[in-house]
Amino acid sequence: MAQASLNKASVNKATLNRRALITGRVLSDERIIPPPGCEIASILVQARPERLAEVEAEITALAGCEIHGRDARGKLVVVTEAPDAGSLGTLLNTIQSLRDVYSAALVFHAIETA
Repeated sequence: MAQASLNKASVNKATLNRRALITGRVLSDERIIPPPGCEIASILVQARPERLAEVEAEITALAGCEIHGRDARGKLVVVTEAPDAGSLGTLLNTIQSLRDVYSAALVFHAIETA
């Protein structure tokens, strides 16, 4: 009887790990199930002031991106929504890699639940 309880405890430990708890995911036998909702973030972008309109157009062409603030000295406040943290990281890297962008910094991040 004690052996059966021990085996059951081992199985439960194997299906739930620290990373799943930290990231808010629950492990099942089949796959990792993400929590409902999405990732919302604010990104501060510093770009070449003389190319600001072009950079703004490139950013708004990206899925889920909106410009919520603009400064003539080359600063943009971008608000974005992504399905998961990996997509958000990819989006941040994409913005950072735009030709006339000096820097892109994540300044706010939240997980919106359904």
